[in-house]
Amino acid sequence: MESDDEMKGKSSGLNLGKTRSIESIKSDYFLEKVYSRIPKNKCLGIVRFSKKMQKRLGLTIKDYKEYSETLTPIWIELTPVTGKYGQFINIENDEEKQYYHIYFNDSQEEVKKYEIKEEDKVKIIKIVIDPPIKSFKSLFLWCECIKDVSFKKFNRTNIDNMSNLFFKCSSLKDFNYSRFNTENVTDMEYMFYRCDSLETLDIQSFDTRNVENMSYMFFGCASLKDLNLSNFITDKVKDMGYMFNACSSLNELNLANFNTSNVTDTGFMFAGCSSLKKLNIGNLNTANVTNISSMFKECNEELTNEIKEKYKDIKDEAYV
Repeated sequence: MESDDEMKGKSSGLNLGKTRSIESIKSDYFLEKVYSRIPKNKCLGIVRFSKKMQKRLGLTIKDYKEYSETLTPIWIELTPVTGKYGQFINIENDEEKQYYHIYFNDSQEEVKKYEIKEEDKVKIIKIVIDPPIKSFKSLFLWCECIKDVSFKKFNRTNIDNMSNLFFKCSSLKDFNYSRFNTENVTDMEYMFYRCDSLETLDIQSFDTRNVENMSYMFFGCASLKDLNLSNFITDKVKDMGYMFNACSSLNELNLANFNTSNVTDTGFMFAGCSSLKKLNIGNLNTANVTNISSMFKECNEELTNEIKEKYKDIKDEAYV
């Protein structure tokens, strides 16, 4: 006589060697049973390294990747500025707060608050974000007490919005993005807006193939001296207005790889970049641009003359 568990296992369609959709895997009784008894991180390891388990589940590589993401949290570590206190994370939707787990220092106990005070004596803040979260929009908006941000684990591809992510993080000096996944992000508007303390930003590893909006992305990063965007793909970008506006410390910018064929707005794009002496914008395409006003306003005079000579089809309104 078969047990109830065995009967349910059969009814769930556990056929050896057969490939099933991710939806059927998610609803599988066998997996439901396993995950109810074993910690998620250990269970994921069992599925990943056991060929027998993979065969039983009938997972393709694509299915396994998608399935893994449904269990993988994002881990972030923040270092606050000593003596500067206040909000360190901005979670706009109260319903989503259940998916954010916050720990101070090395404590294993969750902290149910989103700002720090002097008496908290916090040296490091650890944030774990569950898979249901699909947007990082405004996540650290106005968090002026953050000194550095490090993404420790970022194995998910479901994040699609990073607009306003570090908006006015005026104390931010270091951003560890080595594990940062942007492959499905469509919006990076205001992403580093007024990050006044950032001096260098090498984000060539960003996958921007699906991004459509980069307006105000680095606006007002007045201390930024080095910015590496050498691998940026901008084929889908439509708005670059104010993108580098008031980056007054930038000396050189190489955008030779930028494709601007779909861009409609470049207004004030480089306005106020007074220290910019070298600007490579490759084969700039302004065919679809409807707003080019003040694109090079208050730029270095020598650079402006060089651009006028090279790109004679650019309208005069771009320089005033």
